[in-house]
Amino acid sequence: MSAPTQQPARHPGRRRVGASLPDFPWDSLAAAKARAAAHPGGIVDLSVGTPVDPTPQVVADALRSAADAPGYPQTYGTAPLREAVAAWFARRRGVPSLDPDGVLPTVGSKELVAWLPFLLGLGEGDVVAHPSVAYPTYDVGARLARATPLGADTVEELEAAWAAGARVRLLWLNSPANPTGAVRSAAELAALVAWARAHDVVVASDECYAELGWGPRHDTTAGGLVASVLDPRVCGDDHTGLLVAYSTSKQSNLAGYRAAFLAGDVALVRELLELRKHAGMIVPWPVQVALRAALSDDEHVAVQRERYRARRDTLREALQRAGFRIDASEAGLYLWSTRDEPARTTVDLLADRGVLVAPGDFYGPPGARHVRVALTGSDERVAQVPGRLADLA
Repeated sequence: MSAPTQQPARHPGRRRVGASLPDFPWDSLAAAKARAAAHPGGIVDLSVGTPVDPTPQVVADALRSAADAPGYPQTYGTAPLREAVAAWFARRRGVPSLDPDGVLPTVGSKELVAWLPFLLGLGEGDVVAHPSVAYPTYDVGARLARATPLGADTVEELEAAWAAGARVRLLWLNSPANPTGAVRSAAELAALVAWARAHDVVVASDECYAELGWGPRHDTTAGGLVASVLDPRVCGDDHTGLLVAYSTSKQSNLAGYRAAFLAGDVALVRELLELRKHAGMIVPWPVQVALRAALSDDEHVAVQRERYRARRDTLREALQRAGFRIDASEAGLYLWSTRDEPARTTVDLLADRGVLVAPGDFYGPPGARHVRVALTGSDERVAQVPGRLADLA
């Protein structure tokens, strides 16, 4: 009997994209989630950060009004939608002169983050810089384009990498940051923009948590502001080479709508528009109508901010009583917390008490001794946390 012949590779010569990607981090939380779910009182899930409060009525009504949508929507979005985005930047972000032609709706912000390096034409030999503790999709997006991800936080680190031969083509900024909640000042952003322009690097700034500032410097209800990369103090009122990614998922409880946009450099936006038209990357028409409604109404955002503020106060006090230190966390949906022990040890400690959080190592090696605690539990669930952590006090 002859030996079986070896089967040839199914797709000879093809490079598997998945082979270069890290494991999906949330899969590693399965055991901790099961332990937390076994708690007699049930799980308090503060890990993912998915909104749990109702979609605002003004937005739901707008979606229903556009339910009859037999034709294809515009990839570019309508002029009224783009004008609403520009008006929102002027009213809420201190950016008075955004050109509506520099606005492009996107299917949530995650797909934009993942595909932007590819859409900008980056590939092997190019470098995508991003924060050293960061949302994992910045790294994944670089790898999907066959580019090289690089964690860097300062002009000095970027300049050192450039001097060593790292040809950075795209620089991701994230303020307020996920997971840390740190906020960049206008001066810090201006220095990074100046470096990028000196090296012909596109800057993409993920600002999805900007409406959720805490403390007088960043809280709009107290006269504060989270600076945008499009702020005249940062860019001199010149948006060349600058893009902002923004999502209404958090501020308006619209994660299920996938309602987001890109804004900034008109020439770059038009280049991306042409590619997205070819690829069929189109935001559904009812969602475009809902997005316009969400950005035109500030009242529901203020209501949601106060819900999160109350939960934040409860969780912050409970964590500090239990021996945690809260670092950064100046804005956004998370408390960046540590007991000065390995993150997975902390995850297990809290899971035993029915509370699930995200380990900081999801976001890069510098986060290995922190956990990210989301504010997105319901009021009823969050109210249980102080009692569950009381024995740690």
